[in-house]
Formats: sequence, C-alpha cells, structure tokens
Amino acid sequence: MKLNSIVAAAATTAVTAWAADSSSSRVERTYSTISPMASEIASAASNATTNHFTSNVTGAAFDRIVIVWLENTDYDKAAGQEDLKWLAQQGIVLDNYWGLTHPSEPNYIASVGGDYFALDDDRFIALPSNISTIVDLFDTKEISWSEYQEHLPHTGFQGFNYSNQDNFANDYVRKHNPLVMYDSVAQNETRLANIKNFTMFEQDLNDRTLPQYSFITPNMTNDGHDTNIRIAGKWSRDFLEPLLSNEYFMENTLVVLTFDENETYSIKNKVFTILLGGAVPDELKNTTDSTYYDHYSLISSPVANWDLPSLGRHDVDANVFELVANVTNITNKDVDTTYKLNNATYVGYLLDDQIALPAPNVTAINRNGRGVLQQVVDQWGDEYSAQMSASYFTSTTTTVSASVGDAATMTLAGNSSTLATSSATQGSNSTTHPFTSTGAGAVINALSLSSLIGMLAVFI
Repeated sequence: MKLNSIVAAAATTAVTAWAADSSSSRVERTYSTISPMASEIASAASNATTNHFTSNVTGAAFDRIVIVWLENTDYDKAAGQEDLKWLAQQGIVLDNYWGLTHPSEPNYIASVGGDYFALDDDRFIALPSNISTIVDLFDTKEISWSEYQEHLPHTGFQGFNYSNQDNFANDYVRKHNPLVMYDSVAQNETRLANIKNFTMFEQDLNDRTLPQYSFITPNMTNDGHDTNIRIAGKWSRDFLEPLLSNEYFMENTLVVLTFDENETYSIKNKVFTILLGGAVPDELKNTTDSTYYDHYSLISSPVANWDLPSLGRHDVDANVFELVANVTNITNKDVDTTYKLNNATYVGYLLDDQIALPAPNVTAINRNGRGVLQQVVDQWGDEYSAQMSASYFTSTTTTVSASVGDAATMTLAGNSSTLATSSATQGSNSTTHPFTSTGAGAVINALSLSSLIGMLAVFI
C-alpha cells in the first residue's frame, strides 16, 4: 500500500470514530431568525437612514479598495471564462488565493472578522458585540466604509433573505453580507446605515462620495450561485469595465474580484482572484502573483496599507498583497500547500454551544508591526491566555494546544466539516485557538499531516 493511501485510511478511520463519538452529543449554537413580513419591510424601507460618508486617508499602495465576491466556482473553470479572462488581462491574477472552508457563510464572516468561529453551514447567525471587525480598525483613522448588497430591500436590512417579489427566486441573502452578521455593526445605528442596496453604489459614484472601503455582493443570480460562471463572469465585466475608464473611480483604487469558495469540496479550495484598478501599475497588468493568500488577506492588506492595528485573530499573520508588501517593507511567508485543502472546519463556538467564544491574542504583533486594537485588549484582557490553559476545558474534552500545521486541513470520509483543525500555523504571534474534541479524532487534531506521515513511515 502506498504511503498516501495509508495516511488517508488512518485519518479516515480515526476521524470517523471521532465523529461517531462526539457529533451525537454536540449541539450547534442557534439564533432566532429575523424574517419580517413584506409589509414590515416596506414600512422599514420608508424610514431607513442611509449614510454617504467619504474620507481621504492616504494609503501606502492604494487610497480606496473595492472588494467584489462571486460564488462557488472551481479555479480552472473561472480562469477559463471569457469575460474573466478579459478582466485578468487588465490586472494581476492571484493564482494561489484560497477560500478558508465550506460552505459560503463562514468565508464571508472570516473576511471581516478574522475567524469563522467554527461555522460549518449557512444558518442565521448574529455574532456577539464583543467581537470586533475590520470596521473597528477603520474607525481608528476615520476611514469610510460601506457594503453594497444587490437587492437588499432597504438600508440596514437584517433579515435572513429577500426574494424576487415577482417569481420568489433568491435575490438577497444574509449569508453573503458579512458585516451585518456582527452585532457590533448590526446593533449600531450609524454603522447599520452603511449597509446599502447596490443601487446606492451608482449614486455614490456619481456624487463622488464613494467610501474608501467597499464590499460588494451581487444577487444570487449574478454572483453565479444559482446560475453559472458564464452569468457571473458577464455580470463582472459589465459592472467593472466602465469603472476601469472612470477617472474618479480609478484614482488610486484597488479592486479585488474573488470567489467565496470553490465548487468541488474534495479538491484544494483555491479560488480565482484578480487585482484591478488604478492602484495596479501598468507594468504589473496581465501578470500573475503566486504568493499564498486567503480571505484573511482581505483584512491584513488594508491594515498594512493604512498602518492599522489588528484584531488579534487570523488577520495578524495573514499574507499581505505583494502590491502593498513591496511598499511597506513586509516580507510575506512561504506556505507549503502540498497537503492543504482548506475544506474542513474545527470544533468550536458555532459548532458546539458548550464551547466558549475564542478570545483574540491581545499580545500579537501584525505584519505591519502594530499591536492589537486597544478596545479589543480592554474587552478581552487575559482571556486568550486562560483559554490556552488546560483548566479552561472540562474533564470530558481533550485539549489540543500544540501547533496544528497548514497541512492538517483535509477532507475525510466525504464530510467537509468533520475534522477539527486550524488552517493557521502557530508561532510567536499565533492567533491559533485551542480546540477541543473527544475520542479518536483528538489524536488527528493534534498532529499535522506531515507529522502523521513521519509516524506512519516506519511501517512501510
């Protein structure tokens, strides 16, 4: 039997045993779903307040960033779509950019909060207000921000979804709206007024009041979720091509066009991503950057660009776009992706209601040499250290506080959410949280795949 077959068989056996031992007693954390009636939505829309804040804080590599997310497409399929191929020629292809897990929702929340808190599905969630997001980092320098959500029924809408009122097809869904899923935004009326309908983008563009950070989500047709890559690619070009010739929009603007996750859960979770806009130098257009990035880079790159503090989570050591790293003296880390898949979650807060919210590492130093946001330090104190101690866990769990390498993330037994692992490698500035599990799976959790290979090699 070949080594990789032994590894797969051993891992599958161990984790299948763990799943049988622990999943039956695990209860997912749930929230009351907000589902207003059409009449209630109409009433709220008539009274909704919308902000049009703008600012002009100079960045090291760009002064404005516009992030656009598409849905559920394997890398090669996206790279081969004609409209996306045209857009790629106008910018930099990031051919080593990864989604973090499956399905969609955890990727969205991670891209603004630095963790997906063990979410393994697309249910209604409302993360507590003591979790800070990238918005809190922007506030330290009064950097303006907004979300633009296609077919959001009104500014600040917090409902689970909003269907097409003619045919009741999917249009807007909360799971693709990252910031509204954090109570630190949703329970703040001023911040909530920055969560806008997509039509407001055109208004802000024409009024020259675009914010310095925008997160744009097309509806479920145009992002490819309920259709295909041809529709998503065409929408992307139709939206972006006119902007690439708009002098106001292009002025030192960086556009990030990416996908939440790939479609095939059994392969590496790489997603096609392009950097576009006036911030991309002419000599870098139609080129490729093979540095490892993931959705946490959507926090670390703006943070490095504007020299901001960190959230103390996985944003701390996430690679920064080379476009930014080159002008901020940041050296990105090399990441071995040989055994990386990024298609499993870990056992934690949202997957098990008996596990506490993971604390940020308040002593961490980020890629641009800054510490953790002071309000995060004040909020969490030494909770991270307490969670890293064995006394934090109950006697029925196994503490895994050893380093869990990148190679440990794998799909097992056909279930992408079975294995409890981390996709971040521990170091001196680690943001890796201790994880708990019971039964045989704890053995796998504590080992990187490379360690497992070394152990099994003696039997060959």
